[in-house]
Amino acid sequence: MICYVDFSNFSIDEFFGMSDDSNPLMMLIWIIPIILFVFYGQRIQLIITSGDIKKKITELEQFRNDSRNSLIEYIKKNLSPKDDLSQKIDRFIEYFTIMPIDIDPNGIIPKIDHFVRSREDVTRKQVRSLFTDIDMMEVTKIQNLLEIVTTLQLLHKVVRHLFLTAKKQNNYPLILPLQMILPMIMEHACALNDAVPAFKQGQPIGDGIGPLIVGGMMLSTKKQNIDIETVYSESELEGRKIILLKAEGPYATVGRPGKATEKLVEKYKPNMMIMIDAALKLEGEETGSTAQGFGAAIGGIGTDRFMIEEIATKHNIPIFSIIIKQSINDAISLLKKEIIDQVDDVKNQIHEMINDNTNPNETILIIGVGNTLGVSQ
Repeated sequence: MICYVDFSNFSIDEFFGMSDDSNPLMMLIWIIPIILFVFYGQRIQLIITSGDIKKKITELEQFRNDSRNSLIEYIKKNLSPKDDLSQKIDRFIEYFTIMPIDIDPNGIIPKIDHFVRSREDVTRKQVRSLFTDIDMMEVTKIQNLLEIVTTLQLLHKVVRHLFLTAKKQNNYPLILPLQMILPMIMEHACALNDAVPAFKQGQPIGDGIGPLIVGGMMLSTKKQNIDIETVYSESELEGRKIILLKAEGPYATVGRPGKATEKLVEKYKPNMMIMIDAALKLEGEETGSTAQGFGAAIGGIGTDRFMIEEIATKHNIPIFSIIIKQSINDAISLLKKEIIDQVDDVKNQIHEMINDNTNPNETILIIGVGNTLGVSQ
């Protein structure tokens, strides 16, 4: 015997009791999720968010390991280390610098400069001590590669610490700031990882556009050392004395522009200063676009900028700036065509600035700011 069920009169509303507020099934359907989210909402959100953050932490660890291994491989293949460097490299990348106490900020800039420069000098000596024979170019390249590995190590450890702390305490609000800044951290980490081949090969990077422009203006002049890894020369333009300053290339260094500027200002008493540097572009801006402005165009920890501003204020010297815009990835990776194409335009802008703001027989100090890797003078 075959039985047929008639679904012609079946009603969804009646089945779930949507027309009747007292239906127990509907009450459970609405109440159970509310109870779950009230008592376990943060934990559910933490579990969902944790998956993506774990992947990013793994990527950061991979970046750190790849850059470390690449550095060790480069040293073994191209240089003559005295012994196995793995342990010493691992010790280097754990180095830290304790900033001076800032309860009383008066006089803190010289202290910061002292600690930072001391670290650079000590690192340079220790790098030299690892090899039987090594030239200045290789020393600066290894110093920069060590900084890359150290920064990637720090990013990995900080992100991992914040994540594990939030997970340990089941504290979702603590993980929210990490989730928000993680894309920017990953962008920075990817840029550092991509920068390794450029530093190994000793080729110019985007940040070197300032030294590249000023170095080109120095080609037919006599170069002189003014400070550690920093050179200057004298030139002339339409009856005006031009003092050109940049880091000493083709080494992977930014030099000591602050100290050098102080010495040159005391010696030549310039009437005007022009600084050329790379600058991070805003989203939507084109790579290689330029802009003019006022003030000391120089990044870093701030000590060189302070020195330049201090000496310029003391002698009442106006500071003009030209920036070439680029992303963080562009700044520390191989120099792109869009950036190098701006060289002639920036030189024209420099000439216009000089003609518009100075008179014949006056002196202008032009500073090319940035890492001068692969850029001679």
